[in-house]
Amino acid sequence: MKKITLTLIIIICSYFINAQPPAGHAKPGDTYGAKITEAGAINITEVPAMLKTKDTVAVKVIAKVENSCSKKGCWMNLVIDDKNKAFVKMKDYGFFVPTEIAGKTIVLDGIAFTEQTSVAELKHYAEDAKKSKAEIDAIKEPKKEIRFLANGILVIK
Repeated sequence: MKKITLTLIIIICSYFINAQPPAGHAKPGDTYGAKITEAGAINITEVPAMLKTKDTVAVKVIAKVENSCSKKGCWMNLVIDDKNKAFVKMKDYGFFVPTEIAGKTIVLDGIAFTEQTSVAELKHYAEDAKKSKAEIDAIKEPKKEIRFLANGILVIK
């Protein structure tokens, strides 16, 4: 019994260690995670006002992807407006998006919330995004930001 349990643990760990982003470019109609549709989606610009009255909001939004993790596609930044971005992680680390998803318009179904992000975490994501050493070193303070935990993502254009 112990050998079977140990074998299963090794197999599961190997799966997560070797997880890779989806191959190729994100194309309209591609879905990642749970299968979703565009029906009922709102513009991401409405989310900040919604989070003023609630801590978390289950929402489906339409947004443009600014950038994503260049290693695995395990996170993305979405454009809210000229000054504000939203950070996205995938639910349970259960799926990834193509690393070439930047510039695409997507529908994201998930949970929105605000969170204080530590300096160490901000620097880690800056490294993943291949920011310059000067940009990374300039990160000196934690940042309160809008975040999403995505259940599913649909590329629409």
